[in-house]
Amino acid sequence: MSDLITVQGVVISAMPIGEYDKRIVLLTRERGKISAFARGARRVNSPFMAAANPFVFGAFTLYEGRSSYNLQQVSVTHHFVELAAMQPGIYYGYYFLELADYFGREGTDEREMMNLLYVTVKALLNPHVDDELVRCVFELRTMAEEGYCPELVSCAACGKEEDPPGTYFFSQSSHGILCGACAAGVRDAVRISEAALYAMRYIVSSPMGKLYTFTVSPEVLSELKRVIYTYTERNTDKRFKSLEILKVMSVDF
Repeated sequence: MSDLITVQGVVISAMPIGEYDKRIVLLTRERGKISAFARGARRVNSPFMAAANPFVFGAFTLYEGRSSYNLQQVSVTHHFVELAAMQPGIYYGYYFLELADYFGREGTDEREMMNLLYVTVKALLNPHVDDELVRCVFELRTMAEEGYCPELVSCAACGKEEDPPGTYFFSQSSHGILCGACAAGVRDAVRISEAALYAMRYIVSSPMGKLYTFTVSPEVLSELKRVIYTYTERNTDKRFKSLEILKVMSVDF
């Protein structure tokens, strides 16, 4: 047997293999996104039965096989089982895991994405935080962490930082805000309110622990959804299954 390694991580997906096993995908601090087999995880008396599931955070002890890691032991720190009973919160959660899986790579330090997933799942469990705002925050912060942050400080075209409040525009094709003069020649430029722009700047720059400590008006939330949802969709090339389910569940999606 290969030497054992222990990684800090979160299970972002799990699928049955054969009659009793599971294949799990982990986002880890030490080795990035990796997959591992959990032998016997579907047996009733298996020590992996509760641990080899999405949203489980913990320390995973593995040994490396020919084509995959194999799970040897798990010390669970958080499992968030209560999320499974929340509708539509569970599907937002699955979507966030899908997005993390999409950007995850082997051999990278995924500490920030792990932390983002952790505070985001906790926000989903908070009845005082709107799920759609949680999605806005998670998507935009993910874009920022993955190197796709839109320009939110100065005009993406001319670099101008000073413009009267409320006179900036957001352009998907320009990947950020535009001043009034530059926006005049851009077809998809739409005016962005000072409140929405402030919220977006806060999302990309605030400490993880402070991400979900603000609220916005319904009007600003609608604006954030229109800008951020589209921006995320245009910077990914995958149809996420959980989003399709959310579309069916919500007539206002």
